[in-house]
Amino acid sequence: MTSLGSAGYRDVPEHAGGSAARSWWDDNADEYLTEHGEFLGPDGFRWGPEGLREDDARLLGDVAGRDVLEVGAGAAHCSRWLARRGARVVATDVSAGMLRGARELSTRTGATVPLVQADARALPFADDAFDLAFTSFGAVPFVPDAARIHREVARVLRPGGRWVFSTTHPLRWAFPDDPSEHGLTAQRSYFDRRPYVETDADGAVSYAEYHRTVGDHVRDVVAAGLDVVDLVEPEWDPANTEVWGGWGPVRGRLLPGTLVVVATAH
Repeated sequence: MTSLGSAGYRDVPEHAGGSAARSWWDDNADEYLTEHGEFLGPDGFRWGPEGLREDDARLLGDVAGRDVLEVGAGAAHCSRWLARRGARVVATDVSAGMLRGARELSTRTGATVPLVQADARALPFADDAFDLAFTSFGAVPFVPDAARIHREVARVLRPGGRWVFSTTHPLRWAFPDDPSEHGLTAQRSYFDRRPYVETDADGAVSYAEYHRTVGDHVRDVVAAGLDVVDLVEPEWDPANTEVWGGWGPVRGRLLPGTLVVVATAH
């Protein structure tokens, strides 16, 4: 794991912030999967830390027999869930470390899906190749130019296809990353779009996460030629006791932590 030099909200060159995700997830894949594996399940599908399951939300609709692309799949938990329900699914991620975890979980569960290492901003697929595309907290928060992701998804979707992505709810950026009562007081402007950045001991960007307002997300999706058909803000599941970074039941019962955007292709 890379040693932390500094952390805070500041502008960095786009190429430095946008390329940091690959190495950060490679370095932290095992720790992430160990910490959150039980909550995610080896082939579960949750849209965020609140606990909303696709079994209940049905945001992708009927997936049986559909060609489905998972963008920023991590260890492909959601893709295995889809495969078990009859979807023809391909899982992509920029991190070799996360895809290694996906292979290990596929071996353990017997639910194998095709895995492709790819940057979500340059998908290696033909136009009109998929009926559905989605990501659960993948890719979108970790690049400075998420509009490129939406354009690529629009390109590979067939007419009428659906793009569903979940990301950190923009409101959360005004609050400290603290799941206790201390995290209930806003400390930053919601409109401060500087990314959260970590650097290593040599000053190189090792992690970057990008803030966009709700309006920014909608404009990016619409500019890609997609129609926004729903915005979902999951409520915290009262049975969920999981604490995940700044997410937890104390704050989750009062403030949204996840935004899910549902869009369709022309």
